[in-house]
Amino acid sequence: MSAQATVVDALIEALGADAVLQGEALSQRATSYWDASPTRALALVRPRTTAEVSQTLAICAQWRQPVVTQGGQTGCTQGGDPRAEEIILSTERMAAIEEIDPLAGTATVQAGAVLQVVQETLAERGLLFPLDLGARGSCTIGGNVATNAGGINVLRYGMMRNLVLGLEAVLADGTVVSSMNQMLKNNAGYDLKQLFIGTEGTLGVVTRVVLRLFPLPSSRHTALVALDSFEQASHLLRTLQRDLAGTLSAYEVMWGSYYRDVTGEGGHRPPLARDYPFYALLETEGAEPESDGERFQQVVERAFEDSVIVDAVLPKSESERRALWDIRENFEIITSREPCYLYDVSLPISDMDAYAERVVGDVRRQWPEGECYVFGHVADGNLHLFVTPGVEGNFHSQSDRLVYEPLTQYRGSVSAEHGIGVEKMPWLGHSRTETELALMRSLKQTLDPSSQLNPGRVI
Repeated sequence: MSAQATVVDALIEALGADAVLQGEALSQRATSYWDASPTRALALVRPRTTAEVSQTLAICAQWRQPVVTQGGQTGCTQGGDPRAEEIILSTERMAAIEEIDPLAGTATVQAGAVLQVVQETLAERGLLFPLDLGARGSCTIGGNVATNAGGINVLRYGMMRNLVLGLEAVLADGTVVSSMNQMLKNNAGYDLKQLFIGTEGTLGVVTRVVLRLFPLPSSRHTALVALDSFEQASHLLRTLQRDLAGTLSAYEVMWGSYYRDVTGEGGHRPPLARDYPFYALLETEGAEPESDGERFQQVVERAFEDSVIVDAVLPKSESERRALWDIRENFEIITSREPCYLYDVSLPISDMDAYAERVVGDVRRQWPEGECYVFGHVADGNLHLFVTPGVEGNFHSQSDRLVYEPLTQYRGSVSAEHGIGVEKMPWLGHSRTETELALMRSLKQTLDPSSQLNPGRVI
């Protein structure tokens, strides 16, 4: 019997046959949200508890078996895509919301809980978990922690790192590290949870999380506005931050080419004319519905009177609001073109216009039929780009060079919120010094000396 067969047999004996998928049952699953090809891996293990995760990793450590962790499979950098020789550890059966404490403002959830389910369950109790992103219906809390997810509300509430009070994780050898802190203040030694937030499962597998909650806002106001320049977009952001006194939760900017394409034939209905250079989608949340609405409308009207914006639309219903957000979040009309390369970068707001202009120009010079679509959260320094060369072939490396190389000049990062995974490993050195990289390798060596967890990812 081979060593690989033995490790799978040991997993079946420990967890039960229904917890371990192989062969046809495994190949029927897609590799990821972005890759519909059949999954190729040695096996997929579906533990139900932290104890079973510990058993799984201890068995794999015994046989020096590499393991890749999967949550909702919505990651954008191939960090969860398995290799044929790896075992997949899926958290799909660990989806419980274990405890909600309205007084403390916390919820204890398992890693496989889907973000939207958590949001809706808490909303029923008048509570808000503010992390929000387009993949909310599929992505999991454990994946959000592992990648330090951001999304549309970072401006007000911060990244996932700001929303985690405590967590439980399992190390490569099966050791359980339980740091389930429920307090905002706890300076008793090292903050161990930070070892597992944003490290993409390379230092340990997150199994349970204590989330920080907020009162559910009783008012929400949204507008889509058109602008003549990025300078106006920056000016409007400063105005909103000043005049809306901390209620601004989202500020999304779309370059004109992005808006025109997603509202073109076969796309979304355009609520504003399609020939403006920039569009911004802004949203506030508050506790005084009537006065919040009056103030929001006054600020938008004043921006129009001051020629900061040139047109605007305010939704009159939740369906109209959702339609505005669909323009920003649902971009299949672009991603359906092949090839299409997705990027997630960050840089100072003051450099965004020049950076975007350079990349758009370089893409068109490289491929006469090519396009670069730019949009993003902007207020938190985050831009997303889609590059479509307009011709058949594999141009990923050339596209990467056009997007990533200028970031050095503009003091930017190759990853704002999607992580490094496999795709961005060659470019990590553009955003981290050799000293930082050496420390990362040292942490990996200390916690996972055999490189058993997510090998070949991040570092």
